[in-house]
Amino acid sequence: MVRLISETWAQAEAYLPEMSQTFYGLLFTLAPDTRELFPINVEVRRGKLMRAIAHVVQMVDRPDDLVPFLNQLGRDYRKYAVETRHYEAVGTAMLAALRERLGSSWTPEVERAWAEGYTIVARSMQQAAAADPSPARLTATVAEHRRLSWDLALLRVEPDAPVAYRAGQYMSVEVPQRPRLWRYLSPANAPRQDGSLEFHVRAVDGGWVSRAIVSHSQRGDVWRLGPPLGRLSVDRESGRDVVMVAGGTGLAPLRALVDDLARWGKNPKVHLFFGGRTRDDLYDMDELRGLAAVNPWLNVIPVIESGGGLAGAEHGTLAEAVTRRGAWPKHDVLVSGSPHMIKATVSRMLVAGTALDQIAYDPFTLD
Repeated sequence: MVRLISETWAQAEAYLPEMSQTFYGLLFTLAPDTRELFPINVEVRRGKLMRAIAHVVQMVDRPDDLVPFLNQLGRDYRKYAVETRHYEAVGTAMLAALRERLGSSWTPEVERAWAEGYTIVARSMQQAAAADPSPARLTATVAEHRRLSWDLALLRVEPDAPVAYRAGQYMSVEVPQRPRLWRYLSPANAPRQDGSLEFHVRAVDGGWVSRAIVSHSQRGDVWRLGPPLGRLSVDRESGRDVVMVAGGTGLAPLRALVDDLARWGKNPKVHLFFGGRTRDDLYDMDELRGLAAVNPWLNVIPVIESGGGLAGAEHGTLAEAVTRRGAWPKHDVLVSGSPHMIKATVSRMLVAGTALDQIAYDPFTLD
């Protein structure tokens, strides 16, 4: 099944724009109400959904990776009020788009492989969604919007009901400036008594949502929040020390974990590598050094790829800085940042001798 799916997707992927047009046309015909799940300008997502489905279906032979991923995806998709018939319509539209493009390569065996693969994915997501008792989505009001630099902002939002999240998790958000365009953000704080959440957002090139949040968010804006996701955590009882590797605003979930640990008197030793291309990317260094000054278990190591301007900073990439100190045996390693940064860091640590089961990271959930 996996071989047939992979081989035929390799043939079809070159025609992704044409397949996407067929897919959306049929999907909106079979289930017209699904149109409301997508941005007003559906071109923003053109190709993303089919590419995401194909990527997930190709993972059906890796249950250790796939099952946790689908559980989170199913829980998260509750925010769309997705129903069983929507899953069925998506599957029908996807198979029709593939059939049209593959022509004679679309054999009964290929059709059965894709249908079985998609069924596994859809069933797992629906089961995870049905088993989750938490609210599918909440609303929150922006209480503070503060520009830290021209492309970076700190936002504090106040949910209308308590959000049952753990330090280190992330959640999807929808902002009024970009309706129906959900994006994933990590609270930079552990749960607080007042329930407020702090987000650090950098405007990225081509980032419709991030640019809107940084430039146009205002106090009083009402956001929608999806359920908490992610598995980053620190086991204080394990006896193992911790290495945290944060790139840019990927600091947020690790900052939340440090915030949570600061409530305790005794903690494992934490080595926090915080890196960026230049000094300006290390936006939270003063706060981190302040925390390290009053928490002897915390060691903060700034890392800059180019330039200077920060005393005590190491130079190079985060992957280089972390592996200069060896393989970190008997440590738990948490990595957070862009997909490229995560991949580069994890790959280099594995080469340096760090065991895969020591390393934890949350891959960005596919759109």
